[in-house]
Amino acid sequence: MKLHCHTTGSGPDLVLLHGWGMNAAVWSPWLPRLARHHRVTAIDLPGHGASDYDSTQDSLDDWVAACLEAAPRQADWVGWSLGGQLALGAGLAAPERIRRLVLVASSPRFVKTEDWPHAMEEGVLRQFAETLARNHQQTLERFLSLQVRGDEEARLTLRLLRQEIVQRPQPHPSALQQGLELLRTVDLRARIPGLQVPSLWLLGERDTLTPAAVGQELVALGIPQSEIKVLKGCAHVPFLSHPGTSLELVKAFLGAGDSG
Repeated sequence: MKLHCHTTGSGPDLVLLHGWGMNAAVWSPWLPRLARHHRVTAIDLPGHGASDYDSTQDSLDDWVAACLEAAPRQADWVGWSLGGQLALGAGLAAPERIRRLVLVASSPRFVKTEDWPHAMEEGVLRQFAETLARNHQQTLERFLSLQVRGDEEARLTLRLLRQEIVQRPQPHPSALQQGLELLRTVDLRARIPGLQVPSLWLLGERDTLTPAAVGQELVALGIPQSEIKVLKGCAHVPFLSHPGTSLELVKAFLGAGDSG
């Protein structure tokens, strides 16, 4: 699986991984300022944007391996939503490749269980999978609306999401199905106490997909070298709805030190 990358800027390497159904264009609000201090590699996930897709390589480990293959040999990694789970997987699989992790609106487990209450109902993802087979464009549109629900900048953020998606090819239907399956089934909770990479977790106060209360559960897991920040008034897409505030937190964590 050869993944498409867009690289810009100069400095220490920084990798960006987008979320389910999207593509690397969603990072547009952050890119110019990140590129002042970093060589930024924005990767299209398997079957998303301009990236290839191989349906025989369908596990989280397969997707992580494809991202590692496309990424610089050593870099800071920023992942949003499903991309955050992949970045976390990369940090666990190859800590020597990753200096620091920023997990944006992400979680080691996206589906609710008795011992993991701050997450999505599994039925939501099952319903998306069922409707995806009939009309993937309509399903993507519903998912976009769910991501901005509750955000104080919901209308603006939804418009920006729609604009960014059309800049790249439509995702492969099989990749969309498998991405939903990863969101539904992956559980990295047992592994992350052994994470060797410093991590910043950015959560939205009004996020309905990855509720801010998951931060309490992350603390309880005992993740070493971790910071957790909650963005007020924000739902699932802080780099679009609150680009300035969220970027300042990322820059402070990465040590960019740019005030402009």
